[in-house]
Amino acid sequence: MQAYRPEIERAMKKYYATLSEKDQRRYAAVEALKLGLGGQVYIARILGCSEKTVHNGLAELAELPDEPEYDAAIRKPGGGRKSYDAIHLNIETQFLNVLKEHTAGDPMDEKIVWTDLTPQEIARKLEQEHQVKVSKSVVNKLLKKHNYRRRKAQKKKTMKSVAYRNEQFINIKARVAEFRATGNPIISFDTKKKENLGNFYRAGHLYTKAALQAYDHDFNSFAEGVIIPHGIYDLQHNIGYIHIGISKDTSQFACDCLRSWWLQHGRFVNLHP
Repeated sequence: MQAYRPEIERAMKKYYATLSEKDQRRYAAVEALKLGLGGQVYIARILGCSEKTVHNGLAELAELPDEPEYDAAIRKPGGGRKSYDAIHLNIETQFLNVLKEHTAGDPMDEKIVWTDLTPQEIARKLEQEHQVKVSKSVVNKLLKKHNYRRRKAQKKKTMKSVAYRNEQFINIKARVAEFRATGNPIISFDTKKKENLGNFYRAGHLYTKAALQAYDHDFNSFAEGVIIPHGIYDLQHNIGYIHIGISKDTSQFACDCLRSWWLQHGRFVNLHP
């Protein structure tokens, strides 16, 4: 059968590709009805669908009432892939059973628990131990459901109490406001931990043409030297400065950095009439 010209067939196929599943079935059915005998085979061929799709579309058209209302649903209720908990009814118990031997916690706070398994490892153990095959995203949903979150340790526990600490910060805040109003220098500075010089691993990423290789252990004996970073931040001008030193005397090093900053930068940007 050749009911339409080739250019019309191509246009029909393009239009068919833009429709939803439901509309594709019904469009194919309407076109097949126009042609009568042999229409289902012909329409299935030019649209690139199966004859079953055309047949299902005809059945849906026959079931429609005389005055149908708009239905936004594309599939019938219950259609599509079933959720993981509908397929694996005991997945909650199996998931917790996998974590049972890989969960630790804080003896002083029962709410704080953690696992040493990654989502990929949990999925692998579910398949090995319970023959339950699920994706990493399903494992992430289960972790979230049972209040497991990806977290890192936070430095929030105070190791000692300092008398009048709050009063000290109130005083600092007042002095900062006073200096800011008068245009005087306001700086914040800090010395960071020592860094070994050498072919050691550093966090971060670079765009390179070849892989970068570093020592597999950060032994101090392999270091070519030690440096101490010291930072100064000028609050008035929103500019930061870095000094690199080798001094073991932190207080002397800090004073030297402050003096260097003032002589090289501070006195030139903090001028008074």
